[in-house]
Amino acid sequence: MKPWQTLAVATAPDGSRFELQRHDTNYVILADGYDLMTSFAHGSEDAMMSLACPRPRPDACVLVGGLGMGYTLAATLALLPPEGSVVVSELIPEVVDWNRGPLGPLAGYPLDDPRTELVVGDVVDVIRESNSRFDAILLDVDNGVDSFTLASNSRLYSPKGLAAARRSLRPGGALAIWSVGIERTFERTFHAAGFAASTHRVRGRGKRDGHYSILVGRKG
Repeated sequence: MKPWQTLAVATAPDGSRFELQRHDTNYVILADGYDLMTSFAHGSEDAMMSLACPRPRPDACVLVGGLGMGYTLAATLALLPPEGSVVVSELIPEVVDWNRGPLGPLAGYPLDDPRTELVVGDVVDVIRESNSRFDAILLDVDNGVDSFTLASNSRLYSPKGLAAARRSLRPGGALAIWSVGIERTFERTFHAAGFAASTHRVRGRGKRDGHYSILVGRKG
């Protein structure tokens, strides 16, 4: 059996190790040895924009937290009007390089779309520095609200972090969070932060793939 090939390695600011691996036409990004994202099961990432902002206004602005393999960004651009824009925040520069290189064809090189603004930095900072800017915030940086890729990401889901996200959204805007499991108890946290909350189960891609959750909190 053909083994997985490690193409590149990166280190996050907290020392976490990220690896880009390939097997035939399939790719995976590992975080400290665990699958963080794959090229063969991305239906849930594709669905985030349609759940958070299915009918974007002509000048819609969306924040994507975590570039990954570009699938969430590409799905957002597919729904966005020509005058809209997407800010994608990626903490690890090497992940950007991977998306401009071997991962680029997977999602159709969404970083090259003129509506895309790339920020190499922490999405927490982008949220804190914004006020009523975004129609949607799509967070795909962790495996859930209590399963963090980086320990510092816990700030995103704290009451203070949710309050900052709410301030950065326009009226009617939504915060969507990707999760590997069901997080219905987090709906209470959303409500406490002033969001109308819902949880959506989405299949990875095909009938044999698992289901994942998209948590959506909408600002009134």
